[in-house]
Amino acid sequence: MIVETSVDLKAKLNEVFGYKQFRGAQEQIIHSILDGRNTFVIMPTGAGKSLCYQLPAVIMPGTAIVISPLIALMKNQVDQLETMSVNARVINSSLSKNEINRVKRETLSGDVKLLYVAPESLTKEEHLDFLRQANISFVAIDEAHCISEWGHDFRPEYRKIKSIIARLGNLPIIALTATATPKVQQDIQKNLQMEQASVFKSSFNRKNLYYEVRPKHEIKKQLIRFIKSHKDKSGIIYCLSRKKVEEIAEFLCVNDIKAAPYHAGMDGVDRIKNQDDFLNEKVDVIVATIAFGMGIDKPDVRFVIHYDTPKSLEGYYQETGRAGRDGLEGNCIMFYSYSDILKLDKFNKDKPVTERENARILLEEMAYYAESAVCRRVQLLHYFGEYLSEPCGFCDNCIKPKEKFEGKSFVEIILQTVEECQERFGITHLVNVIRGSKNQYIQSYGHDKLSVYGKGKEHEAEFWKSAIRQCLLFGFLEKDIEQIGVLKLTQQGTTFLENPKSIMLTENHIYELENEEDLENDQTATSYDLNLFHILKELRKKVAKNKGLPPYVVFQDPSLEEMATTYPTSLEELAQVNGVGLGKVNKFGQPFIEVISKYVEDNDITTASDVVIKSAVNKSKVKIYIISQIDRKVDLEEIAEAKSMTMNQLIEEIEHICYSGTKLNLDYYIDQVLDDDKQDDIYDYFMNAGSDSIDEALDEFEDEDTTEEELRLMRIKFLSDVAN
Repeated sequence: MIVETSVDLKAKLNEVFGYKQFRGAQEQIIHSILDGRNTFVIMPTGAGKSLCYQLPAVIMPGTAIVISPLIALMKNQVDQLETMSVNARVINSSLSKNEINRVKRETLSGDVKLLYVAPESLTKEEHLDFLRQANISFVAIDEAHCISEWGHDFRPEYRKIKSIIARLGNLPIIALTATATPKVQQDIQKNLQMEQASVFKSSFNRKNLYYEVRPKHEIKKQLIRFIKSHKDKSGIIYCLSRKKVEEIAEFLCVNDIKAAPYHAGMDGVDRIKNQDDFLNEKVDVIVATIAFGMGIDKPDVRFVIHYDTPKSLEGYYQETGRAGRDGLEGNCIMFYSYSDILKLDKFNKDKPVTERENARILLEEMAYYAESAVCRRVQLLHYFGEYLSEPCGFCDNCIKPKEKFEGKSFVEIILQTVEECQERFGITHLVNVIRGSKNQYIQSYGHDKLSVYGKGKEHEAEFWKSAIRQCLLFGFLEKDIEQIGVLKLTQQGTTFLENPKSIMLTENHIYELENEEDLENDQTATSYDLNLFHILKELRKKVAKNKGLPPYVVFQDPSLEEMATTYPTSLEELAQVNGVGLGKVNKFGQPFIEVISKYVEDNDITTASDVVIKSAVNKSKVKIYIISQIDRKVDLEEIAEAKSMTMNQLIEEIEHICYSGTKLNLDYYIDQVLDDDKQDDIYDYFMNAGSDSIDEALDEFEDEDTTEEELRLMRIKFLSDVAN
């Protein structure tokens, strides 16, 4: 069916949905459907996939069939469409026979513009007979990754969709998914016989999302602290089991967080109520199994926390995609333990062999993502066939980089092994060859006779797996789409073998050895006792006046807010507050301890150990190295080069060290880059400024050719001199 496209699409968009402009490729996609072409849409969560079939359905005569996997997803979309006066209906197992008959009558009369159908319902002959009588405009297949056995949510009934649609006539198809690797994309098109379809692929890069992985260490403490630092903001916590969902929801409520559970085992009325309470902001946090959130159009979810490790990167990406759909703040935190991977692998033991093997490959990808210290965004985008030219600077691995090491010889060994194995094997076999394993599989191929055999036996298998994955990210290797798991050399890899060059590889995380992460990356202020906070602000003003300093030099607002959350009543406890440190404790701490102690006593405050979380002083190797090099008066450029950091990243690390209370003397370096008069001007500015904001300082010095880097260096000098 081809429709005249003389209709003003933007006017119709505004009339029906209230939007003035299309986003991304929406308009081209809609034209493709109106022109009667098969259309394949790969678009991240929150980018507006639904509109791509909803608007054509409104414009075209007849009824569009939307095949959707979840009842909750259908209900949410139908409810939204009805608020826009678009007649949409569902046929699924939640309806009575009378209700289904009413929907059929409305559809046959031409009143229904979109009919949402579960794939299981399509297989019933009575429904097919009815659909053959209806005037169907096109078929939309939502969550199309369910078609692929390589997808994260494979559903066998989805693979029957094409043959069922064929029984309804030669109808245009639009398939849509938010999560599809190149292999899954190929599988979807092949199964739906859409190889010649118009393909619209949007970037998977959600730039507003902050990604972080934390070890499962004192996880409940970390949860409370994180959520209370995002007071009154909406968030979702995903757990694997219903039991854990109930437990965590109850735990949050006990700690004065408005939370509710959501899982399939709950009474339907309670489940819907909890979902609606979350959408209507009566509840701040929903604790749920992974089914929650599909199709839920809540744009202001500010954080998504994975209490348990997800089953696949596709699932992880889709679930994190429910954060920050309005383009604003979105924090994605995953708690990780390799024991989760082992547990999930056990769950797969009863599946058919092929399905079990596919699930294991997905779990391996998930484990590597969690344990790798390479930029999270680079890894995610690479997984979906998209390349980011440089680290994002907005994930835990970018903000707190791990050690790097020279990897030239290791990369050579890896690429040579792939070549000598004739590009026919996957990671496990390649690692076994490199490490000189003596198994029958290697001997049967004669790979124990290769020149690379045993070249890397001094390193553990995990080291080589990590190095091979990084070769993929560098573009030296690529995955074979046809033969899952097989790695091939790229032209870039061949070039490297011919002319090897220096290349830095990154050490992996070893979470078993890492303690609880501090929260210096949290994007918002800590929640706090408002009365105590105001008392502490007045005290800060008084102390600052007595010492002739700006108030922010004594303690910054986030530090006061944390004091008003954790109630430190000793100098040792105060030193644990972010942005304080022993230097400030000794200079300014005593009056604050006295005020807090009196407040706690007067108000009979008892602090529960589960909610009073102290941040450990960050003693990472990088920070210790930087401090020692500055003590030795090594130029900052040399320090940055030695740690493969940009100057910006190094200054950021130095700022963290300074704000934790450590005194640093950068005079030897600053004297090289700034003359005395300029130093004096900037120093005087910070002494009299109301805050240490670099943006405000840049405004002040905009006519004097002063750089941001110079201001940041002088701020470090100033704070080290007067605050630490």
